[in-house]
Amino acid sequence: MKKTLLLGLVLMAGIACKEKAEKKSEEKTTHTLFVGTYTNGDSEGIYKYTLDATTGALGSQELAAKLKSPSYLTISEDKNNLYAIQEIGDFDSLGGGVTAFRLNEGVLEVQNSKGTHGNGPCHVSLSGDGYLAAANYGGGNVALYQLNGDGSLAGEAQVIDHKILDTTKTSRAHMAKFTKDGLFVADLGLDGIKRYKREGDQYVVGDQASIDLAAGAGPRHFTFGKNSNILYVISELNSTVSVFEKDSQGAYQEIQTESTLAEGYAEKSYCADIHLSPDGKFLYGSNRGENTIVIFAVDQESGKLTLVGRESVRGDWPRNFSLDPTGEFLLVANQRSNNIIVFKRDAEKGTLQFLSETNLGSPVCIAFLN
Repeated sequence: MKKTLLLGLVLMAGIACKEKAEKKSEEKTTHTLFVGTYTNGDSEGIYKYTLDATTGALGSQELAAKLKSPSYLTISEDKNNLYAIQEIGDFDSLGGGVTAFRLNEGVLEVQNSKGTHGNGPCHVSLSGDGYLAAANYGGGNVALYQLNGDGSLAGEAQVIDHKILDTTKTSRAHMAKFTKDGLFVADLGLDGIKRYKREGDQYVVGDQASIDLAAGAGPRHFTFGKNSNILYVISELNSTVSVFEKDSQGAYQEIQTESTLAEGYAEKSYCADIHLSPDGKFLYGSNRGENTIVIFAVDQESGKLTLVGRESVRGDWPRNFSLDPTGEFLLVANQRSNNIIVFKRDAEKGTLQFLSETNLGSPVCIAFLN
């Protein structure tokens, strides 16, 4: 009897360990992602998918939250909150809005919403220590909100107005990102990256007020490499990627500019998004018009770029793309062709191999939860 009982306990422990291992394995090989869309067609808001990190297959589609045109999403580092821009002009009398969600075991629960103090907000980011920035393309300004302990939006916004910076150009704030040095804002209309630093609970003009690009370049998005010593800027209007290096005084100086388009390409094309691979060895950018992802190899010493090639996005108007947490897959949101394309990424060569296509109305932003 004792032997039978002991054998039973051993078998039960073995089954429990197996189930735990299988669950752990499943957790490791599945990533959750959210997709923001424009809702002037078939889409209703934010959608949720799973990505099989072994095969690259996208799981079934789920409407995670109904919201007007959530065109850009960001997720807090602790994975407790998701924030979504509402790229509209009638959230309130001033323009668009931003909504804070609580992430409860992957389910989005609305916390609160506030206006962004400008039309057409198109980007939202977090400081990691209690601030949120929303860039207003139409409004030409940036709204900064402090966050409550639960991640909801607190108080009144500090508004940084770019319209007063230039009387000959029209401000188009397109991206605002916090770094250890402060706040960087890409202004497409002013052809520069504007810099701010924090003093108390406010952001003021930084020591290098503007990182200037060529007239008419239209800087849209940017990313940092090599411990923030290298800055990569993708410009929408002249289809280029510019490389800046931080000098001993903390100012960024341009060291290289490369075209994102194939030689001889003469049609209209507008750059959109830019990302480094997790290992920093390759840089990717999206071309809307040429409808490609351009691929550059990154010199690990200088940060300079060498062209690897381009890959068709198998769709129209690649607004945004994202690499999964492992860096093995690259997903592209094709706004006009209403599809999401999954590529397998070669970690050694940086090249992309088409894997699958999923239909979704007007996808414009992909954000991974884990």
